[in-house]
Amino acid sequence: MARMSVDEKVAQTIQPDISTVTPADVKKYKFGSILAGGNSSPGGNEKAPAPEWLKLADDMWKAADSASWSGDKIPLMWGIDAVHGHGNIVGATLFPQNIGLGAMRNPELIRKIGEVTAREMTVTGIDWDFSPTLAVVRDDRWGRTYEGFAEDPEVVRSYAGKMVEGLQGTPGTKDFLGAGRVIATAKHFVGDGGTANGKDQGDNLSSAADIRDIHGAGYPPAIEAGVQAVMASYSTALGQKMHGNAGLLTGALKGDMAFNGLVVGDWNGHGQVPGCRNTSCAASMNAGLDMFMAPDSWKDLYDSTLAQVKSGQIPMARLDDAVRRILRVKLRAGLFEKGAPSTRPLAGQFALLGSAEHRAVARQAVRESLVLLKNQGQILPLSPKARVLVAGDGADNISKQSGGWTITWQGSDLTNADFPKADSIFAGIREAVTASGGTATLSVDGAYSQKPDVAIVVFGENPYAEMVGDRPTLEYSPTDKQDLELLRKLKSAGIPTVAVFLSGRAMWVNPELNASDAFVAAFLPGSEGAGIADVLFKDGAGKTRYDFRGRLSYSWPKRADQTPLNRGQAGYDPLFAYGYGLTYADRGDLPKLSEVKPPRPDDGSDGIFFARGTLPAGWTMSATAPATVRGIDRRNQEDARIVNFTGAGMQSLRLTAARPLDLSRETNAQLSLMFDIRRESGPSAEVTLAMASGTAAALPIGGRIAAAPVGQWQTISVPLGCFQRAGLDVTKVSQPFVLSTGGALRLSISDIRIASSTGGQATCAWPKL
Repeated sequence: MARMSVDEKVAQTIQPDISTVTPADVKKYKFGSILAGGNSSPGGNEKAPAPEWLKLADDMWKAADSASWSGDKIPLMWGIDAVHGHGNIVGATLFPQNIGLGAMRNPELIRKIGEVTAREMTVTGIDWDFSPTLAVVRDDRWGRTYEGFAEDPEVVRSYAGKMVEGLQGTPGTKDFLGAGRVIATAKHFVGDGGTANGKDQGDNLSSAADIRDIHGAGYPPAIEAGVQAVMASYSTALGQKMHGNAGLLTGALKGDMAFNGLVVGDWNGHGQVPGCRNTSCAASMNAGLDMFMAPDSWKDLYDSTLAQVKSGQIPMARLDDAVRRILRVKLRAGLFEKGAPSTRPLAGQFALLGSAEHRAVARQAVRESLVLLKNQGQILPLSPKARVLVAGDGADNISKQSGGWTITWQGSDLTNADFPKADSIFAGIREAVTASGGTATLSVDGAYSQKPDVAIVVFGENPYAEMVGDRPTLEYSPTDKQDLELLRKLKSAGIPTVAVFLSGRAMWVNPELNASDAFVAAFLPGSEGAGIADVLFKDGAGKTRYDFRGRLSYSWPKRADQTPLNRGQAGYDPLFAYGYGLTYADRGDLPKLSEVKPPRPDDGSDGIFFARGTLPAGWTMSATAPATVRGIDRRNQEDARIVNFTGAGMQSLRLTAARPLDLSRETNAQLSLMFDIRRESGPSAEVTLAMASGTAAALPIGGRIAAAPVGQWQTISVPLGCFQRAGLDVTKVSQPFVLSTGGALRLSISDIRIASSTGGQATCAWPKL
């Protein structure tokens, strides 16, 4: 450190994302680390093959190695969210998401999962895993519920150290951070799973004792196991944003818990600290943050941090402490000796990705994570000699069974072809049944020509990540009841019906439970869909192959509004209690359950502004005269609108919220304003799309609309950051959608929402008309 310049020290504390930083930038600035965020990849290709990841790792490492250093060369470190296996990489082994792993109650298998994940990461040259998540989830409406092992700290405590050991190896042994191991990160410190109303990045209103004993329960065992990094939470705890909370980052974590590794921020999380911006935040480093995660703000943040150190606003002693911690982790990880990523043990051995040995570990995890909630008349296990109908949109859908953080951040816009080393649930059923002389027929809508002996219906939540998954209630699919109708149709035909439910949380599914003879909570099993058939079917000799072992690590609600719902709280009255789970020896009958549900909250807070022909409560949609707007049918009766701009002067279609919206977290997460259009005619003049917060921030989109084929529905996506750069105050958006033109234009519109765009058209740079 004595030989490092101040510039070099500051650069060690800045972590850019590969989508915005180049090897030339790394060489110039000498950054301490880089990351690949959920939608970041080599060359912007989210489906880039593994060799391209390894090549980029080499290019970035060589850039740092060839820089002009004041003293010793300091190696670069690359971090990634390998949260259920090395999920960004096509062909990698995908484990069940943490909610399923929590149901296993098997710490030793957790350690093996960490080992496999670390080996597959080293194949592609990546050093650092932003895992494990140690959130203790207290409100299942939270969009990250599936990232938590349990609602109760006991499971988190038992898993934290084992996952760290799996990733890093055992402290005090030669294996620790050796070949095939990576740096682990305990996250998100602290309280992210306990925010009010389950709002992502929100406020945790718990007492100091509960922050320590419930939400902090996983950190002491992780630190004891030698975890080298801790990631700060976006959330607020004890009245302060965690990225600026000196009492917890420095006092509790580094002081009381004697953590001597590095504290890294979350994606621009420092910008949420009062008085800070993404590009400047002395308060965050002074509070104890050692490394800023600055994916797209790195250049200005580097400049401001350097100036703050030189002015004394950030004391040199604090900078030195941060750099000392970063270098200590690199030394422990052997990065000074390891050489370029491609030269390390296991690097480039691409056959290890999704290898048979690794997939066997994941398949065991699937078998042990399944929870049997109902088995009326003990119809399970099934005979593999039967005529089996497999239905539902999750049956042959590896993306859906894997969830978010899978190849892309949201895990969406993928097909089975993107999973070359994986089995869908149907593929596993077909293999098990045909091997014993039965038949398995896939029919997503449940149609059949010959009546089956049994139907297995696979359905559930579509993939999501982070705040995109926040929900107002726990009701499954409150507006689209196609899955329920399918179950009822099959059951009314006298076909024994088994429901396999895919979800990232415990949900209110009383109607679906009533319409099923057996009901399996499969959560999000990942790449090894065949593990489900292992448990559902007997072997060819009629014997049980594997019994159900899973036990709920989240209490299951009996009402859609029954949240928070956690073991030990006053008035605890779940449908299925924490720890519930049937085996084949149990009678699995259920009485008919109540299907009465409360009204769904509807205030636009879920990011859905216009859908199915309705607006959130108190919102208005209006057109300025002489423009007109009226209802039309798209999928259902009057679920869309057609607006006619006459060309007689500037006219607008406006959505006005009942109260101003704070879209700062959605903007930081790089979400987009998305809406579907069908061009009928025009435009004859430029069209702008605006969001307004007092004044409007407008962007030209006429060229995009003009390029849309007449009469065909298209999706338009505009990143919220585009509006922010155009002057929008994203903390108080009063009109989230304003479409304006002075020309003639007839346009049909539906489904206006805030969401993650992975379709390749989310840009600020469309050509003008």
